[in-house]
Amino acid sequence: MTQAAIRGSAIAASAALLVGLLVPLTATPASAEGTVEVRLKLPMRARIDLTGRDTLLPAPFLVVSQEGEGRIEGSDIDVQGEFERYLNKVLRRETDLRIVEAGRIDYPTYDLEMLARDEDFWRNLGESTQSDLILAGTLDFDIQDRSGYRTEEYISPFDGRTMYRQVLVEQTGFEYDIVVMVFDGSTGELIYNDNFKDFKSFEGEQADPLQGMFENLYALEDRILGVFTQKDIEVSRVIFTP
Repeated sequence: MTQAAIRGSAIAASAALLVGLLVPLTATPASAEGTVEVRLKLPMRARIDLTGRDTLLPAPFLVVSQEGEGRIEGSDIDVQGEFERYLNKVLRRETDLRIVEAGRIDYPTYDLEMLARDEDFWRNLGESTQSDLILAGTLDFDIQDRSGYRTEEYISPFDGRTMYRQVLVEQTGFEYDIVVMVFDGSTGELIYNDNFKDFKSFEGEQADPLQGMFENLYALEDRILGVFTQKDIEVSRVIFTP
């Protein structure tokens, strides 16, 4: 037998052996490992210890900066007032805490760092309002003109070539920056401090600022409520199946 014939027989035998090994694997898919993705609801505990704490005082948030020095320019939207109404509504609806009305509060300073360290002020406020917890912080709502030119492709109707051109895209951005502080009403101690931010962009130069503001708040709602209440969160998990 020639060398070529020997090589041909060896190749044919190897191919037959390989087919014999592959057929059982493809014919019995149950024996092959697989994965299944499932959605689970997991409880997430409140960020602060609520043991023995039943009342919450949402104090007025300090406004760092916003359009129109207290109101959005060209509108009658009161950013601070809208935020406080929204916050009180969701806290009453989603938590088991009794919400105490703040009324007028005269802050000893508007410097956030000094205010956070003033335990005497927060302790006296907690005693006078019979509040176990005091929620305070700052607001910064910013409206941004994000309009600009963007490069896009287009097909020339004359010769079919792909060309590029600059197109003006009008966009308005809304950014909410919220500093959240929680104080112990009996000691005045700062027990929680965090910074929540959200940005939303809308097509058009004259986008509705009220819509933008509430879109920001809806996006931050779970994070704010997570400070005071247990929330169920959905997560994805991959399970290996035999």
